[in-house]
Amino acid sequence: MLRVRPIQASDKDDFFELAELSGLGFTSLPNDPELLQSRIHFSEESFAKAIEEPGEEGYLLVLEDMTSGKVAGTSAVKVGIGISRPFFSYKLFSISQVSPSTKGRFDMELMILVNEYAGATEVGTLFVRPEFRGGGRGSLIARARYLLMATELKRFSRNVLSELRGVFHEDGTCPFYEHLAKKFIHMDFAEADHLSSITDQQFILDLMPKYPIYVDLLPEEAQAVIGKTHHEGVGARRLLENEGFRYERVIDIFDGGPTMSAPIDSLLTVKRSQTLQIKAGKAGSVRGLISNERFEKFRACAGMVAPVHEDGILVVEPQILDALEVIEGDTIRFIENET
Repeated sequence: MLRVRPIQASDKDDFFELAELSGLGFTSLPNDPELLQSRIHFSEESFAKAIEEPGEEGYLLVLEDMTSGKVAGTSAVKVGIGISRPFFSYKLFSISQVSPSTKGRFDMELMILVNEYAGATEVGTLFVRPEFRGGGRGSLIARARYLLMATELKRFSRNVLSELRGVFHEDGTCPFYEHLAKKFIHMDFAEADHLSSITDQQFILDLMPKYPIYVDLLPEEAQAVIGKTHHEGVGARRLLENEGFRYERVIDIFDGGPTMSAPIDSLLTVKRSQTLQIKAGKAGSVRGLISNERFEKFRACAGMVAPVHEDGILVVEPQILDALEVIEGDTIRFIENET
């Protein structure tokens, strides 16, 4: 049985190992023990807070193998991005230029540095150990974030976004970064990426171009990867699209990867999940995701359940009650898998 729960201090060694496995360009999971430790502490504080409106909180979730206690994956929700620290992106615009004297028309794209999503909620840090991938585990740790949001919507901003890692070569170089940001920052991607995660990002304002960048002036290799997803992030992008996220021509300023966004009340899991009473029984024929309704002690898992009763009762196997740490009669949240 695998379940999702908030991270805790005792998970730190497994969490550090996930960061090592995630690889270059996984900005939200840097291989920096001190920074990762601070994020664990911040998550514990955020879960414990009594909140009436969204501020600047961060919630880290882990996918736990209940048999071994091993952390098999992680995902996160950050609230209030771009407020204390800018959240820079490039936004692409299409323009047309017409010359009557040459009878020519030119359609082109340009990129402008923006803080487009100030105050939004960000979902990210989605990573599952290679040996645990498949069987719906990535979907569980990803969609658990939306079950968490549905539990206490008042904690989260109306707009939700997710950044996806851009394209990298096998040698670790990033074509978009090499042909653009590196020309101004004069450091390798890994160094710039790390600096971005630990500072107020003033160096970006100081060094990056402040005027529109014409896409046609970039080398073809850089143009080709704009808005494209790293091969290991294709599945994550599909999950986001299934949930209702869309690419609105906003990209990461370093790797050119796409930023996906959606209103929180349009997210599939938030919109269609229902609150029911839980009851122990035999496994049914319906597969879905189930979570408890206790934010600070949030638990979620996947399982086969009986069709929902007309009286609002969900019958599940006893081990699901154990995973969620609930008893019969408690209120839970459930969404049936569509596929």
